[in-house]
Amino acid sequence: MENDKRFDEFKHTDDQSNNLDNKESYSSTEIQTEQEKVDIKPEVEHNDLEATQIEHAQTETVQQSAVSEESTLRASRPKEKKSNSKMKSFLSMVSAGVLGSALTLGVAPHIDGLQGYFNSDSPATEQNSEVIEASGPVKIQSTAVSDSASSIADMVEEASKGIVGITSMQSQQNPFNRSNSQNIPSGTGSGVIFQKDGDKAYIVTNNHVIENANEVEISLHNGEKSMAKLIGTDPLTDLAVLEIDSKHVEAVLPFGDSGTLRPGDQVFAIGNPLGLDLSRTVTSGIVSAKDRSISVDTSAGSWELNVIQTDAAINPGNSGGALLNTQGQVIGINSLKIANSGVEGLGFAIPSNDVVPIINSLIDNGKIDRPFIGIGLADLAEVPRMYYADLPNDVKEGVIVTSVAQNSAAQKAGLKMTDVIVKINDTEVKSSMDLRKYLYSKVKIGDQIELTFYRGGKLETASLTLTSNTTGIE
Repeated sequence: MENDKRFDEFKHTDDQSNNLDNKESYSSTEIQTEQEKVDIKPEVEHNDLEATQIEHAQTETVQQSAVSEESTLRASRPKEKKSNSKMKSFLSMVSAGVLGSALTLGVAPHIDGLQGYFNSDSPATEQNSEVIEASGPVKIQSTAVSDSASSIADMVEEASKGIVGITSMQSQQNPFNRSNSQNIPSGTGSGVIFQKDGDKAYIVTNNHVIENANEVEISLHNGEKSMAKLIGTDPLTDLAVLEIDSKHVEAVLPFGDSGTLRPGDQVFAIGNPLGLDLSRTVTSGIVSAKDRSISVDTSAGSWELNVIQTDAAINPGNSGGALLNTQGQVIGINSLKIANSGVEGLGFAIPSNDVVPIINSLIDNGKIDRPFIGIGLADLAEVPRMYYADLPNDVKEGVIVTSVAQNSAAQKAGLKMTDVIVKINDTEVKSSMDLRKYLYSKVKIGDQIELTFYRGGKLETASLTLTSNTTGIE
C-alpha cells in the first residue's frame, strides 16, 4: 500500500512535470518537492522504476514516454549534487532561451532587413521614425554616380552628335587658265553646335580654323554636309561663330560652368585630329590647371589667352572642338597645344565662361566692341635704337607708336609716330600686351584716359576719350 501510494504521488508529480515541460517552465516549489523526495528515499527509485514500467503497459503512449523519461532522469541522479547540477543546467537553458527571445524582439525591429516583419505602429518603430525624420542641419542627400564606364560611353555617344568637322576653302587660280579660280580645301578643324533657333543652328570654332577662308564646309555626325555662313570672328580670343541650316542637326551641346573646375577633374576632348578621316575622336584626361595665361600671336596682335590646361590629347584638327566634363557639358573650346620636341600632355582650351560672352556678342552684333585708341604699337625692345635715339638711357620698357589712324581719338589728342608710351592712367606699360589688357579689362568705351609718353626725350601726357573699333589697331 505504501508503494502504491508513493506510485500515485510519483505519477501525479510526473504528470505535472510533463505539463510543465510542454510549457518550457518549472515552479520552484515543485522542483524543491521533487528534490526532497529524492533525498528521503533514494532506494525507492528502483522500485518506482519497476512500478512505472508496469504502468507503462497500461497507460497511453504519451504518458508512457513522460514517465519513462522522468524515471530515467531520477535514476541517473541518485545524489543531491548531481540533481542540483542537472537542474541548474536546465534552468540556464530556459533562462538563455527567454533572454534570447527578449533580445530578438528588442533588436530585430531596428534591423533594416527585418523591419517589414514587425508592426510599424509599435512604439519602438515610431521612436526610430522620429529620429530619422527630425529636422536639423544634417541632411543626407541622394548621390548619383555618373562616372561609370557605361554612363561615360552614353555621354560620349550623345555629345558626338553635336561635334562637326570644318573644312576651310580658299581660292586658288587654275595654273592652266589664270582667268579661272576655284575654291579648294586649305585646312580642317572642329566645331561645336551650341544653339538651334528655328531653321538656324550656330557653331563655335577657333578663328584660326576659318581665317581667310572664302567658303566653309560643315560635316555633320550623320554624314550630311552643309555650307556655313560666317556670323563673326574675334581674332584676339581666337573664336568664331558660324551659321548653318538646322534641318540636319541632331544635337546641341550645353555649356557648363568652367569656374567650378578643379585640377584633377576628368575631362574629354572630342574633335577631328589630322582631318575628317579620324572624325569625332575621343580622348580623355584631367584638368591639369585652370586660369593659365598663354602668350599667343594673333592677327589682331599679341595677347595673353586665358586657358584651361589639360593632358587630354589635342592634335591638329582638334582645334575648335569641345572639352567636356563627365555630364557632357562643354567647359572649354580646344584651341592649342605645345608641340615642342619632347613635350607631351600640354593641351589648352578656352574656358566656357570666357567663350559664352564672346559668342553672344558675335551673334547679336557680328563683332566684339572693345575700347579703341587708334594707334599701331610695337614693343620697345623689338625696335632698333635709331628710331628713339632721344629716349633717356634709363627707359628700357614701353611701346612705340608705329601708326596713327585718321580721325581717331589718338590723332585728335595729338599723338604721333615714334612716341613711346610708358603709362596709361596710373598703370605702367612695359609691352603692347600690358596696354591691351588694361584697355580691355579696366576701362570701357566712352571712358576718358590719360597716356604718358616720351617725345624727343621729353615726358608728356595726353588725354583722350575711348571709342569703338574692330580693326587690329588699338
